Amino acid sequence: MPIFDIDEIKELLNAFDGSKATELEVRGMDGERLIFKQTTAAPVIVANEQPIIAQQPTTVTTTIPQAVSNDAPSTCTKEEAVQEGTPIPSPMVGVFYAASSPDAEPYVKVGSKVHKGDVLCLIEAMKLMNEVTAEKDGEIVSICAENGQVVEYGQALFMVK
Repeated sequence: MPIFDIDEIKELLNAFDGSKATELEVRGMDGERLIFKQTTAAPVIVANEQPIIAQQPTTVTTTIPQAVSNDAPSTCTKEEAVQEGTPIPSPMVGVFYAASSPDAEPYVKVGSKVHKGDVLCLIEAMKLMNEVTAEKDGEIVSICAENGQVVEYGQALFMVK
């Protein structure tokens, strides 16, 4: 039986709606968990009667890191692909990150030598960070995406020769 009082929940929701917060999580004494997510429409309410035992949560920073290079193009054209090498495409739709955190060095820069299996960047999709790795040895000749940029499936992220 839930311990939450409907009036308390309404009061919390009213305060949540008036705030800039995007997510509110409330846990009851019996392990019941309510999660409220702010969207442009009405908030989504997820209730779970069973306590969830999970690993230590990972914190994902949503701050957009500084751009990798001022001279790096934001898009690579087919002509550049022919002239500059083989494109490394995005394996999914998501947000491109050149480094593991905003204050970390980028995984690769223009001119970096890469080997098969080296991590080139991260693509954040559904709050999960996915590594994009080199499929062959080579040298990065251009970076086709910028930090924080949403990339499409198949979009060129890097050019390698």
